[in-house]
Amino acid sequence: MTHPVKNHIGGIFVPVRDVVKAREWYRRLLGLSADDAPLDGQHLCVVPLKDDRHLILDEMPMWDGDQPDGPPTYQTPAFMFDTDDVHAAHVFVREHGAEVVTDVNEFDCSGWFAFRDPDGNLLMVCGANAQRSDSAPTPAP
Repeated sequence: MTHPVKNHIGGIFVPVRDVVKAREWYRRLLGLSADDAPLDGQHLCVVPLKDDRHLILDEMPMWDGDQPDGPPTYQTPAFMFDTDDVHAAHVFVREHGAEVVTDVNEFDCSGWFAFRDPDGNLLMVCGANAQRSDSAPTPAP
């Protein structure tokens, strides 16, 4: 018998107040064309990610999305975006107009930082710390 709940995440929902504005912001953040993230109905947009995963931007009318302030936002990061250079990503996200909440937190050859999307969802980027990679010269004692 096949297990009825798969060990696989197909998509991640992100609560947004205006799916059209959110779509454009996430599309630019992730380097996608307008064709990559079509609107699906009146209140959501399925943004394709690698490996058949999806980021689902949703006004969530069943979950208080019909209220003036919209649906509740993520106040802790629910997922992370990967990067090959956490410092370059930090600069890019800031220049993209996001509210950057933390500096890059470094450990070994990787790091992370947190930021908010225009709806106030707390998001995270994690990945390689090019400034502390194995190819960097070791300082003399």
